Amino acid sequence: MRILFITATRLGDAVLSTGILNTLIQQWPDARITVACGPVAAGLFSHMPGLERVLVMHKRRYDLHWLDLWKTCAPTRWDMTVDLRGSIISFALRSGRRFVMRGGRRPGRRVGHLGALLGLSPAPHPTVWLNNADQQAAAQVIPPHTPDAPVIALGPTANWHGKIWPTEHYLPLWQQLAATYPQARPAIFYGPGPQEAELARPVLHALPHAIDAGGRFALTETAAMLARCALYIGNDSGLMHLAAAAGTPTLGLFGPSRASEYAPTGAMTHWVEAPGPEGLAPIAGLSVERVAHAALALLRQSRT
Repeated sequence: MRILFITATRLGDAVLSTGILNTLIQQWPDARITVACGPVAAGLFSHMPGLERVLVMHKRRYDLHWLDLWKTCAPTRWDMTVDLRGSIISFALRSGRRFVMRGGRRPGRRVGHLGALLGLSPAPHPTVWLNNADQQAAAQVIPPHTPDAPVIALGPTANWHGKIWPTEHYLPLWQQLAATYPQARPAIFYGPGPQEAELARPVLHALPHAIDAGGRFALTETAAMLARCALYIGNDSGLMHLAAAAGTPTLGLFGPSRASEYAPTGAMTHWVEAPGPEGLAPIAGLSVERVAHAALALLRQSRT
């Protein structure tokens, strides 16, 4: 059986799609699966069971990247096509069953919409696929933690400035967390590239004892490092969704983005929103005290 799975360009949306993809893997364990996605998300699928290949879609003018994808996929007779982008090419391929997400953005949890496409309710949680090398690389960066000395991951970056909680809040946040867990250690996570490094730099400077866990790691290595942390606190971003998928207790920070659509999804997740109308509230209005209270509550909950 051959399955074509067309997923998102952005990391966060691609992570959210891993739950239904994992369901397909469990239902058809011998299937050969081709994943089409953007370059940022491509590494997410490196160690996925049943992977035949990843087709990386590089955006081109006039949407010519879709023509490129059709040319690559047209020679194959697919048993199933799952298209989360709602593209027209899904109907121009030789395929048996087709599941094509249509209608664009809509109210409600994105992960629920994905599950509904395959008739799955409740929607399966996102997941990550790791190998031994990922685990070994993570162990070199993130030390083992104990209940009294947790490693707490902080994610101060995002792909849009409006989503970014002020970086100057992380020092007073850490001071409040350290009042309860004086032996705790922060780990700062951020993506590759100079923009992400620039956003993380003030937090690394404010917390000189922090572990620098960003910028230079593969996605699966980052997921393995997140899995070794006792808690993740960060903006609405791909890293937030990756932390939740890795099974890390995750606290998402929301301002003008909508938690009703993109709150973290996992076994142990929570979120806090800035005061004001959803989708319009400035994230700077989210207080340090509220974030610290929610973070400590989630950390306590994860240990019961």
